[in-house]
Amino acid sequence: MRRAFEIFTTLGDRLCDFGISTRSLRIIAEATAANPWFTEEDIIHAVRAIRYDMLGHDSLGRWLKEYIPVQEPKDVAVIMAGNIPLVGFNDLLCVIASGHRCHIKPSSKDSVLMRYIVEELRNIEPEIPIYDYSSERHYDMAIATGGEDANRYFHDHFMGIRTLLRSSRHSLAILDGKESAKELEALNNDITRYSGLGCRSVALLMLPRGYDVTLPMCKVANPKLNANIRTMRALMTMQGRRFKDQGGYLMVEGQEFPTSLATVSLCYYDDIDSVKHWIAEHSEAIQCIVSHADIEGVIPFGCAQRPTLWDYADGVDTMRFLTE
Repeated sequence: MRRAFEIFTTLGDRLCDFGISTRSLRIIAEATAANPWFTEEDIIHAVRAIRYDMLGHDSLGRWLKEYIPVQEPKDVAVIMAGNIPLVGFNDLLCVIASGHRCHIKPSSKDSVLMRYIVEELRNIEPEIPIYDYSSERHYDMAIATGGEDANRYFHDHFMGIRTLLRSSRHSLAILDGKESAKELEALNNDITRYSGLGCRSVALLMLPRGYDVTLPMCKVANPKLNANIRTMRALMTMQGRRFKDQGGYLMVEGQEFPTSLATVSLCYYDDIDSVKHWIAEHSEAIQCIVSHADIEGVIPFGCAQRPTLWDYADGVDTMRFLTE
């Protein structure tokens, strides 16, 4: 079999016309029909992010140099989430790049796109070790993503083998009032991309007390999210709750991550030390932090939905898990 670098850079090259070619447009139509939460714009964004941020020749080469593939391949089960397009791709890449055999179970919400990627990989390298997952088979390791109930099942089902189990997380932005118009526009994308369904979707804004942030108004591309917003808008109006309507979401004061896709929480702080204390207390629930504040691990505005190869889910190095 060809090296992982050659296989995946070739995949990146083949994705250059995604969203333009007749075949890719057909795949997009099938994916949005299978999952109405997916939009054409979001799917194209997800594929381009993978192509440029994960499969670029320079970045992929530098990333692969940090790890030594295993000498004895093992069977790794990968149970994928389906909340955003191709959210399980990085796990697939890691398993193959580490030298193991990958047994995937795509979410029914994202099976069209994942099957398309697997077909492309098999066209590039017919011997690539990607197989369908079977609950009846024994695996050496497992990577699984899901909610609390799903994780309890994964813990029991894969008992006795090495597991990397991921649960729901959330993302936030820390503002200081000095953000440029361009940064605020980028923040809007961090909030609204994928209808707010991703764990990297910013759902809470931390602001200096007294700062009345003005974000650009935005439209809703997804009818299902639009229905959620209408319902929440009517409910809060009836209850007499204060909110700020941004078109694509509602901003509501609160110190915790919201439970509704339609809302973004606004939390005010007095000093940066209190922010750092809040982050430390909620670290297990945080996926990423958008800011230009002097806080460890923050990422720039507009980058929440474009994770690099080094931005591992839940902060756990997947390649280390697979190779050590």
